[in-house]
Amino acid sequence: MVASRNKPSVDLPARVGAFLAARLVAGQPLWVGLSGGCDSVVLTHCLSRLELPAPLHAIHVHHGLSANSDDWADFCADYCRRLGIPLTIRRVAVDAVSGLGIEAAARAVRYAAFADCVTGSLLLAHHRGDQAETVLFNLLRGSGVTGAAGMPAERQYGGLRLLRPLLDITREQIEACARVAGLAWIDDESNADTALTRNYLRHEALRGLDQRFPGAEAALARAAANFFEAAGLLDELAELDWQRLAAGDALPMRNLRLLSPQRLKNLLRFRLRHLGWQVPVATRLDEFARQLLAAGPDRHPELVLTEGAMRVAGGALHWLSDK
Repeated sequence: MVASRNKPSVDLPARVGAFLAARLVAGQPLWVGLSGGCDSVVLTHCLSRLELPAPLHAIHVHHGLSANSDDWADFCADYCRRLGIPLTIRRVAVDAVSGLGIEAAARAVRYAAFADCVTGSLLLAHHRGDQAETVLFNLLRGSGVTGAAGMPAERQYGGLRLLRPLLDITREQIEACARVAGLAWIDDESNADTALTRNYLRHEALRGLDQRFPGAEAALARAAANFFEAAGLLDELAELDWQRLAAGDALPMRNLRLLSPQRLKNLLRFRLRHLGWQVPVATRLDEFARQLLAAGPDRHPELVLTEGAMRVAGGALHWLSDK
């Protein structure tokens, strides 16, 4: 790419540095996810210019979905070699017939690779446009407050800490930084395929919304921040309910019935997220909460999930892991 004569509208290395200053722990391993696309190349460039409290490592997940996948891995290896950053390349197999859809299946194996290879903090290059797409996608799926909150700037993923320092930065600002720095990047040809949901939202839905409602992307990002605050309050309420009503790792039925249906579902969702389990769709959770509140002493409601089951036994609700 040829460097532009125009300066980027934000000093991205400074913004990334300010974001990390309050979040990084000295000596904790520090990684960056490097796909080879413009966003992750720019993030890696910014990090290479900062004084970090620990050596930086990069990870590239090789999905094998494109005929160009090997070239992308080679690009990332060359880029990291020039920056002096150690790179781990993890090859994964995406199950295209899992029922999740190719995008969700690729994301699942990518994050599993992160969890297997990375310790400490992992920096990801999601930006404001990605946030708007996530919020819109989740709203169209009928997600609740947590889904509407989009991607948090910081969260735990098992033993891994995910950090997203570019969430308030636009795609245009990132590309401007890349041009000024004279950076090259790869373009995934699948990004233009509007048969994929994320691409449709980016190229069609959000573009149309922005024409009718200028600033739609920024508004969706602000809405995500508002929903994030609301989700935090609901989690605080659920934590109080758990501390007040739980007995060890179980929830006695006599205590459970002190809650309203809405508050019970909030507590169930909180508990599942705390365990790292996938929260079921609203209709399944609604029905299970109804069964819990209506069950007689001879009934033992159960909800089977991918990671295990929520099951009533011995007068209490238990979370039984399959692992």
